[in-house]
Amino acid sequence: MHVMIVDDEDLIREGLRRIVDGFDGTRAVASCTGSRALDEAREHRPDVVLLDVRMPDRHGLDVLADLRSLPEPPVVAMLTTFDADEHLAAALRGGAAGFLLKDTAPEQLEYLIKELAAGGRVIAPKVARTVVDGFLRAGTGEPSDPPTDPADRAQADELTPRERDVLVLLAEGLSNAEIARRLLIGTTTVKDHVSTVLAKLGVTNRVQAAVRAHQLRLVR
Repeated sequence: MHVMIVDDEDLIREGLRRIVDGFDGTRAVASCTGSRALDEAREHRPDVVLLDVRMPDRHGLDVLADLRSLPEPPVVAMLTTFDADEHLAAALRGGAAGFLLKDTAPEQLEYLIKELAAGGRVIAPKVARTVVDGFLRAGTGEPSDPPTDPADRAQADELTPRERDVLVLLAEGLSNAEIARRLLIGTTTVKDHVSTVLAKLGVTNRVQAAVRAHQLRLVR
């Protein structure tokens, strides 16, 4: 699995390169600043790009747009040092598949990169609540107070008790591995539950599922 790192700081790029190269089956094929990202992506064709949001030479959102415009775009996860970054919603709308904090533990980063490469969407636990709150407030400027009509209740009732447990932990921003440890079940079982929950809620990714959990008042 080929990973490209885009950051304006040499120390961050070199540190992430060393960490990524230490993962099993993963190699950092390029590291560069924002202004070089598109050329490097064309040359190396990475599977996953770790992209800094705030760079002085070129903003991460602009680089994201360039990368997503490629004929075979890589999966892009945004990197930030802020768990309440104001660019969260714009990045997700722009096609980012995840949002990671730069202080993510290496062992968790390995899991998240592999989850991204497999087509998943990942949000660092500290960021998840900000994402959900932002989507619930979008367009209103006020905290959301969604209605609980009969259709909502019927949808919530379709979930089994175990599926509700998984959904609640997912909405808190936990990864599949963390949910598995919390519920004392296998990671594969968690993946199966997540797939079923997404189907029953009529959503396509974990962020939408987390938002739906709040709308159904399954999460306080």
